[in-house]
Amino acid sequence: MTGILPTYQRFVNGVPVPSISRRSFRLREKYLIVSVLLTFGIVWLGALFYLPEFKSSNSVNDSVYNVYKSIQKAGPELLMPPPLAHNDVGDFPVVGIVRHGEEGDDPHVVEDRNRLRAKIDEDMGMKVLERPQYDVAPSVSSSRGPSKPPVDAIEEPAAGNNAASKNVSPAGPKAESSDKFVAVALAPGADPELRHKLETVKKMMLHAWNNYKLYAWGKNELKPMSKRAHLSSVFGAGELGATIVDGLDTLYLMGLNDEFREGRDWVADHLHINEIDSDLSVFETTIRFVGGLLSCYALTGDGMFKDKAVEVADALLPAFDTPTGLPYALINPSTKASRQYHWAGPNSILSELGTLHLEFTYLSDVTGRDIYRQKVNRIREVLNNIDKPGDLYPNFINPRTGQWGQRHMSLGALGDSFYEYLLKAWIASGGSDEQARIMFDTAMQAALDKMLRVSPSGLAYLAELKYGRIIEEKMDHLSCFAGGMFALASTTLDNSMSERYMDVAHKLTNTCHESYARSDTKLGPEAFRFSNAVEARAQKSNEKVYLLRPETFESYFIMWRLTKQQRYRDWGWEGVQALEKHCRVEGGYTGLVNVYHQNPQGDDVQQSFFLAETLKYLYLLFADDSFMPLDEWVFNTEAHPFPIKGKNPLYREKPKLPVPIEAAIDETNRI
Repeated sequence: MTGILPTYQRFVNGVPVPSISRRSFRLREKYLIVSVLLTFGIVWLGALFYLPEFKSSNSVNDSVYNVYKSIQKAGPELLMPPPLAHNDVGDFPVVGIVRHGEEGDDPHVVEDRNRLRAKIDEDMGMKVLERPQYDVAPSVSSSRGPSKPPVDAIEEPAAGNNAASKNVSPAGPKAESSDKFVAVALAPGADPELRHKLETVKKMMLHAWNNYKLYAWGKNELKPMSKRAHLSSVFGAGELGATIVDGLDTLYLMGLNDEFREGRDWVADHLHINEIDSDLSVFETTIRFVGGLLSCYALTGDGMFKDKAVEVADALLPAFDTPTGLPYALINPSTKASRQYHWAGPNSILSELGTLHLEFTYLSDVTGRDIYRQKVNRIREVLNNIDKPGDLYPNFINPRTGQWGQRHMSLGALGDSFYEYLLKAWIASGGSDEQARIMFDTAMQAALDKMLRVSPSGLAYLAELKYGRIIEEKMDHLSCFAGGMFALASTTLDNSMSERYMDVAHKLTNTCHESYARSDTKLGPEAFRFSNAVEARAQKSNEKVYLLRPETFESYFIMWRLTKQQRYRDWGWEGVQALEKHCRVEGGYTGLVNVYHQNPQGDDVQQSFFLAETLKYLYLLFADDSFMPLDEWVFNTEAHPFPIKGKNPLYREKPKLPVPIEAAIDETNRI
């Protein structure tokens, strides 16, 4: 027989004999039982006489409470509601107890929640962002894409009744100000139809964002028809997350809190511009990245956004190392090498070097570092002092010689946003930058005298000049921002040009609407021409495209705010319907190859500015005037809102750093 047998089994001639039932333990079993009992006794006596929780207790309840406090120190994950502490006579208090199930917040839950949040802030050393208020029920966020932060990590702010209301946020190392912008786009009781339109635009934003997250997260832009990343965008194939940075403030203003937080976390963890080893546009990087990050900083007070804006701006500074201080067009953040576009020869572009002022000036004010303001003030000085043909600024200038290139002048491509920033720099400064306003008014008087044209049917448009003569009777879609610009110029300063500015604003915005209305898709072409045979229509194939551009909607928004003429809201809603009908695809929103086809082909690009500008301006068009009021906010050329100095408490200005400290910081950055 195989196996291990009990030692007490008896055998006779190899045959097992049944054991007689035992009535007592064997000796070794007795020893084992006694040892176990002695061990329990020693442990119990030791706990009674030596553990501090029992040694100093006056009651069982006090002992339990002290044990709870010890467990609590082990970490917030072990938190539990504490037992009630005894009173002076050893009895539990009766008066003032809030029992579970009765009205009122359980004090234990409130205490533990506050303690847990404080512990998280202390241990993790990070700011817990608040969830901004929203005017309607939040849309359901998509679960697609990378992991999302827990909703509980975003704290709900107190309700506010207007857009200017502020809220106190939890403490954190990056929370340099407790003020936040509270997003309430429509007041309670607003027109249901208006609320429906606002919600429609918000859903469009979610559709664009969720598909970008699903198919191109971390890349710059999305190809919505191919459902993959767009690698030939203006920022190339590098993982700069242009759509994330460009769209963040739109998400915040729309109250899309989960999406904002996941974008914020991506920026904090993955945006490292100095690792990019390819050429970036100084202009595009400034308006989209520096502008977008500073806007989020102004809205939230989260210092991470400011730190990232500094990182990006510092990466651009080597491009300003020219004999005149005018920057080159392109910079490689990794090698610090800068150069011009091949097609521009030795020249920089007016609309690029002239569209840095808002971002760099505001960055100086919120950091106390004057280096950024010095760079753009030098550009202003050169352009103000140079001889200007007919008080207008040609589109090309050589940064090495400070001389104009070819004398081509336009309020469209290559020139547009330079003039826009002269006006907006004055507005953003609270009116203190008088030089900018003088330069703007002087240039606009010349532009209206020499470039404003009227078609045979009465449509006003801005033509292009070369050597003082009209070279083309056409207007770019990019020029359609001018309606809003002239309206702002008219209402922000009462001078001899004010009435003319507003008249031109109405006429130009109407012309841009006509370019939309005269297409089969009801979306406007990239450029449109005027002649005896055609008006406000594109003729060349490369002019018939629609790139999801925002300029016309920008003017609708500003004209509505400043004039209250219903047609501007009506035209904006027509645009929303056209975008939904012709540009929406399963994977996002695409531009169009030909706006004059009833079933147009898509260009398979969802531009980052579609989220930053187009959808933001359409959303604001249907919001209350108290939401982002134009006397407190000014929008950069990428629609990122900046607070107006002296008029908006969210400006967050810091004292200027002493020169030795700033010089030391700059030297460290160069190293």
